Amino acid sequence: MQTSEDWIDYFRQNLQRKRINWAIHPSLTTTERANILQSIQAWQLGETSDGAHLLAAAKKYAGKTGDDYYCEAVRLFIKEEQKHGNNLGRYLDLVGEKRITKDWGDTLFRKIRYFNTSMELWTIAVITVESTAQIFYQSLKDATGCSLLKQICTDILIDEAAHIKFQMQRLEIIFFSKTVTQKIISYQFYRLFYFSTIVVVWIAHRKAFRAGGNTFTKYLRKMNRKFQKSIFQLCNKKNVPAAVPEALAINHSL
Repeated sequence: MQTSEDWIDYFRQNLQRKRINWAIHPSLTTTERANILQSIQAWQLGETSDGAHLLAAAKKYAGKTGDDYYCEAVRLFIKEEQKHGNNLGRYLDLVGEKRITKDWGDTLFRKIRYFNTSMELWTIAVITVESTAQIFYQSLKDATGCSLLKQICTDILIDEAAHIKFQMQRLEIIFFSKTVTQKIISYQFYRLFYFSTIVVVWIAHRKAFRAGGNTFTKYLRKMNRKFQKSIFQLCNKKNVPAAVPEALAINHSL
């Protein structure tokens, strides 16, 4: 497991990598604009959050755990997310479309974030959103013939894989500090939050998901597989008492 110092090194190096050729002329067809433009605008807005509330929760958590480097790792994580927003914004500028300042989905999540000071809740929330982002940006990439937009999506997808790993390592630390009863309760909350959130994301961006070849059922299957590979795996660690995975046994037949 990487330390916070390791993640600081990773984020600093990754922020220097240039994977997008901005000399490529952007193009969106009329159909593509109808299917994906609103979602690009909404995700661009979401990716540009200043992360102040997340950073405040990280500082509070670091003070309790003595992980002095964690706040800097989170700050760099936020900076990388803002890079995604900046790149999407630059793309919108190039194709002559406006950057929006308000979106119902973004407003909903921002309101939730404002009242959240728990690092555990922040971590499960970020894991959930990053997991849906992987499906969204792959859908976006598959829904367009624009080479520049495809490169932007690829850059984000590369980053998101590391982001989920970064957050899962923190969730594992938090999860393993709990008693057996607390693990069972926490897991059930994780599961409820995860699957409730992904339905909201589908409702908000179903046109873009469908343009990328996803039906609702297909989307749920992909998200379920991601859940099993990440959050559900917490219950199968060798140092988790047998009572925990037995108590958390759920149906993964999606």
